[in-house]
Amino acid sequence: MAFEDLQAEIGLLLTQLEGEQGDNHEIYLRIRQMLDTMKAEGLPLPDDLVRLEQMLEEEFTSGTEDEDTGN
Repeated sequence: MAFEDLQAEIGLLLTQLEGEQGDNHEIYLRIRQMLDTMKAEGLPLPDDLVRLEQMLEEEFTSGTEDEDTGN
């Protein structure tokens, strides 16, 4: 995937995240997939996108722990 295509996809995901169009978990999975693609192609990872992925991951892993413990 070309770098320009990745940039366009990132822009679309961020727009969806800001609006109410997107499902946060789906957006998280797509961001994660894009970062994996960028890593595989040896492209630099945008710091803000990495931080966003980490924030979303924390949101979903903390939600999973609550469900597992019944809290």
